[in-house]
Amino acid sequence: MWGLDPAAWQAVILSLKVSAVAMLASLPLGILTAYALARWRFPGHGLLNGLVHLPLVLPPVVTGYLLLLAFGTQGPVGAFLEQLGLVFAFRWTGAALAAAIMCFPLMVRAIRLSIEAVDPKLEQAAATLGAPRLRVFLTVTLPLILPGILAGMVLAFAKAMGEFGATITFVSNIPGQTQTLPSAIYAFLQVPGAEPQAARLVLIAVAVAMGALILSEWLSRAIARRVAGA
Repeated sequence: MWGLDPAAWQAVILSLKVSAVAMLASLPLGILTAYALARWRFPGHGLLNGLVHLPLVLPPVVTGYLLLLAFGTQGPVGAFLEQLGLVFAFRWTGAALAAAIMCFPLMVRAIRLSIEAVDPKLEQAAATLGAPRLRVFLTVTLPLILPGILAGMVLAFAKAMGEFGATITFVSNIPGQTQTLPSAIYAFLQVPGAEPQAARLVLIAVAVAMGALILSEWLSRAIARRVAGA
């Protein structure tokens, strides 16, 4: 189909799986972190902000190497998790972990900007009526920031789809197991005469990214209209 061999399709399917898992696994912590950075002031606020954005400024290979040191089977975290039957190094789960770390800053930034755009007086008004903090967030803040959450999810998904450096360093490029879409494109470019296969994968990557952006825009507008009419 579309001139792609089974190995190439495996890379496409694995990339979609890895990106979806990375995005969904990052979402709860991303919302909490964004809310903490936007609304709370505490010792270490600047340090937390720096740690969140560190993957954006570090070379991806460095991030992958640090993951290998920590989550490899000989690493302190990886050795402990291996005893529990959970292995990240050279597995697709490791690719999802690397993608989640790389896409986390973009998700947090989008959600944080959305939270900062909400007038705190609306939350304070709900709190003065006796609503607990969690209920204020669920009934007041969350509906207003849903477009920002969607934007963060799309950015995270797109970043995860395109992640290469940290992934290939942490989990290598094993066809059918850890070979994601960018890794497959790279592998095809190393083989003489395989450029057409690489070009087809590039077109698929562009189509998936554009589809996600269009869907996000449509959902954001729909939610914004619903919130405005509520």
